Amino acid sequence: MHIPTPEEIKAKREILGMKQAELAVKAGISQSMVARIESGSVDPRASTMAKIVRVLNTMARPRTTASRVMHTPVISVASGDTITQAVDIMEKFNISQVPVLENGVPVGCISESAIVSAIEDQSGHRGQGEQVKHYMESGFPTVPQDMDIETVVRILQDHHAVLVMDGGKVRGVITKHDLIPLIMDR
Repeated sequence: MHIPTPEEIKAKREILGMKQAELAVKAGISQSMVARIESGSVDPRASTMAKIVRVLNTMARPRTTASRVMHTPVISVASGDTITQAVDIMEKFNISQVPVLENGVPVGCISESAIVSAIEDQSGHRGQGEQVKHYMESGFPTVPQDMDIETVVRILQDHHAVLVMDGGKVRGVITKHDLIPLIMDR
């Protein structure tokens, strides 16, 4: 393990735009201890140095945001599309639900269970129509592109997907499957 010199600690802290006080709080030590370590006037314990290095390394990692994880294009249907069109898209892309978008704005979603309902309704009569808008469910939650991935993970615990928005339009989608590479990298 490389033990950084006082100069390396100071340089890395400054590159990260951190003040000594901020580093001290995050490392659980005093600001005066950080100042003395950086000046070389004290030889810190290994545990103190490990805390400082951990903070500096954590701060140096790029922040993972929704825009870095999302995938595009977003496979979707329009509310005026037919149930048959929705089924075709779901089969083609091997997905169990798709967002319903109008001019890039989410208005709902259509799932396999909603389609089963539509098929049951249609077996008795064909009066209501076969359009998605008659069977769509409430839409997926939306997040901005700069949302931290930890928040997205919490949202996905209760939802199948999250739509990533920018300028009032859907720009991408994140599903639970998209999080697997993040877990594998840790």
